[in-house]
Amino acid sequence: MRSAAKGLTAILSIITVGAALSLPTSAVYAGDDGNSKNVTEDEIVRALAPAPKKPLTRGLSIGPQTEPAPNAAETKLLQSVRGRSTRSLSSTEREEIASVAKDKPNIDLEITFDYNSANISAKSMSSVQALGRALTSPDLKGSTFVVAGHTDAAGGEAYNQDLSERRADSIKRYLVEKYSISATDLVTVGYGKSKLKNPSQPLAEVNRRVQVVNMENKTTASK
Repeated sequence: MRSAAKGLTAILSIITVGAALSLPTSAVYAGDDGNSKNVTEDEIVRALAPAPKKPLTRGLSIGPQTEPAPNAAETKLLQSVRGRSTRSLSSTEREEIASVAKDKPNIDLEITFDYNSANISAKSMSSVQALGRALTSPDLKGSTFVVAGHTDAAGGEAYNQDLSERRADSIKRYLVEKYSISATDLVTVGYGKSKLKNPSQPLAEVNRRVQVVNMENKTTASK
């Protein structure tokens, strides 16, 4: 009788352990407390807002003072790529965009994607939503933004270039559909694995990201 009881106890223990192993575990996503990569709308607005312009002062010369004219080359480049499809950009145009963008207000949101996919990861969705709210805020609405897709170093050049373009398109599509941002105000570009954020760990998740750059501000220029 005692041996039978021990056998029953052992069976129940095995059932209990098996049930515990089969229970789903909860994941921690961006937006949960403790995730330092989660960004807020205000943080994005501050990062992308253009620097305040210096007030015009009276000088010794006679006549009205005017602000410096926009860089003609930058304006020409921006106009040439606005409204273009991501895949239509040449490698030269991509590098020209990167050169201009480096001096513009920008933010790396570390928006990540599922492995080998253009699907926005669940843990990054709150950051994408914060981006949508920021780009439609009074401080940024009307600007032209570059949305640049990046991959990690896994895979070949052509594959990663295509993947980065699809990732940029994925963010643009979400912003246009969910926040009614004009498609022509979002210039999408892909850089594949050519601009890793963490070169020392080429396969790290942080390399699968999207960067956002404020290229031109039309709404706040006169403020």
